Amino acid sequence: MTSSFEPVLTRNAGIPNSQNIDVYLSRGGYQALRRALSQLSPSELIEWVERSELRGRGGAGFPTGVKWKFLPKDVRPHYMICNADESEPGTFKDRYLMENDPHLVIEGCLLAAYAVEARVCYIYIRGEFREQEQILERALSEARDRGYVGKNIERSGFDCELYIHRGAGSYECGEETALLESLEGKRGLPRVKPPYPASVGLFGCPTAINNVETLANLPHIVARGADWFRSIGSKKNSGPKLYCLSGHVRRPGVYELPLGVPMRELIFEHGGGIREGHRLKAVVPGGPSVPVLTEKHLDTRMDFDSLVAAGSMLGSAGVIVMDETTCMVWTAGRLMEFYRHESCGKCTPCREGTDWLARILDRMEKGQGRPEDIALLSDVSDNIAGKTLCPFGDAAVAPVLSTLVHFREEYELHVRHQACPVSAVH
Repeated sequence: MTSSFEPVLTRNAGIPNSQNIDVYLSRGGYQALRRALSQLSPSELIEWVERSELRGRGGAGFPTGVKWKFLPKDVRPHYMICNADESEPGTFKDRYLMENDPHLVIEGCLLAAYAVEARVCYIYIRGEFREQEQILERALSEARDRGYVGKNIERSGFDCELYIHRGAGSYECGEETALLESLEGKRGLPRVKPPYPASVGLFGCPTAINNVETLANLPHIVARGADWFRSIGSKKNSGPKLYCLSGHVRRPGVYELPLGVPMRELIFEHGGGIREGHRLKAVVPGGPSVPVLTEKHLDTRMDFDSLVAAGSMLGSAGVIVMDETTCMVWTAGRLMEFYRHESCGKCTPCREGTDWLARILDRMEKGQGRPEDIALLSDVSDNIAGKTLCPFGDAAVAPVLSTLVHFREEYELHVRHQACPVSAVH
């Protein structure tokens, strides 16, 4: 399936001085921006992106062109935001792009800003990404000096200023309305929706928010066309995709492949398979905020719709592979510690429920579990999922509910033997 695939998002990775604007220009950089500004109106660019069927690469998979159309035409100003707050465990694709090809990210931001008629674009970057911020700042300075950022870009009459804003290390600020609150100088807490950011976003103005990888696709779509983009992957799941492969595989890393590559191919051909002497037990296909899958799902295609049909989600495409030495109760407990720590505390179900779940899982792993704890885990999870302002609640219970479905016997053994059966064997 992928033998003839040509990487485009990562084509400059590994090229000497790939962060430098002269290298980027020598490899066709900013040609797409020049083409859009000279040949396409903002509405035509939106139609172009809509025809490409590009779906957001941040997790939800919403069609990008459709999302842009939600911004009202009669309200100004518009704002464009690049969400670079990559905080999902096991996810490192956006960081890879910013490190290796910062000008691709900047060009994507400028194209999106032109499409939604925004004169200001912010890159909201994760607070811990200090090195990546410095790389982007240098690239931004280069782009500004060459006239690609600022006033009258390419003598087109289009003005766009681009700013980089560091977050303060909050996982919650990856959620778009919490990101907006943080960007405005307030606590990063989610907003009540509606209204949605497209109508009432940054500073109360219409705002488009897209993920780093989503925006990095735009220069290639403009340069090669919507038909080319749709030719990769499958209908409604088109284009190249970055997969973050980690865990018990021989070759972890970032892999660019067509959207919809089979899970088996990703893990065993590109990732080299499971570490020697072990077998696959479980896979998190899209970061820990999505349900866990098992060996029986290996032939599932890694795209938005196929993974939903399999009972999970593509999410951030943070693929975490676990072999038979991994305790699923311990795994759920470790992830719940993360969610308990990262809960913003605004919603009672998250604030209290994640603490309850973490405590139950901790005592089960320590050999103090009670027979009623398994039902209690499900009950508490049901009181969190779907009952919060943002998707955090659903994300927090995904590891618990999915491991209960696929590995319930492991929970029962923890209670019955008052010990972890996996650690006893290995």
